[in-house]
Amino acid sequence: MQNEHQLTEAESLQIITEMIGKVKSHFHESGSGAILWGSVIGFCSLMSFLQLYFHFNIGFDIWILSLIAIIPQLFIVWNNRRKRTIETYSEASMNAVWSTFALVLFGLILYLNLIGNISKQLMLNEQQLLLIKNTQTGELKEIVPFVLSSNSLFLLIYAFPTLATGFIRKFKPMILGGILCMLCFVASLFLNTTFDFLLQAIAVIVSWLIPGLILRNRYVKQQMGNV
Repeated sequence: MQNEHQLTEAESLQIITEMIGKVKSHFHESGSGAILWGSVIGFCSLMSFLQLYFHFNIGFDIWILSLIAIIPQLFIVWNNRRKRTIETYSEASMNAVWSTFALVLFGLILYLNLIGNISKQLMLNEQQLLLIKNTQTGELKEIVPFVLSSNSLFLLIYAFPTLATGFIRKFKPMILGGILCMLCFVASLFLNTTFDFLLQAIAVIVSWLIPGLILRNRYVKQQMGNV
């Protein structure tokens, strides 16, 4: 009976050890998503800044790349779920945070693309027209209503999932990155759109790309250690 009791304890300990190992393995992200979006958004923002600052046009909307990047992002999500056997509370929290972030980001993009024309039509229904005046020539031009410094809003939203991830996982690079997003947001309130893009590039590179590379390095070392 005593040997049977000891064997049961040994088996239980082995099971617990294996479970802890699996949880640790899945808790450690590869950093692929952060690297992807840090690279894409950082590149698009930097290219937008260069086009506005040096007055040239590459002939197409560089932000199309952010739509194309959804394809590898879907593959990353599918691949991670296929490999995952255990979902920790931390992972579930992160999924909720980033899913909410994606929905809010989609809503903001939709708002910025629709609100101008919708507002214009509502004003026309009330026999109103929005004009802008050149103070030197006195020339009046009709303009479509738009949101001033919309990139500031993106910087503010970028800070949310970055800080949440950093605090939940006690990951200092993302905590610092989230704080930088907030600082860039405040700075953007006093700058024009051209430099908003530069701030956005700096923010996502520091908040997502660099932490993603750190996670990737840790992930590779962990995988080599498990071999």
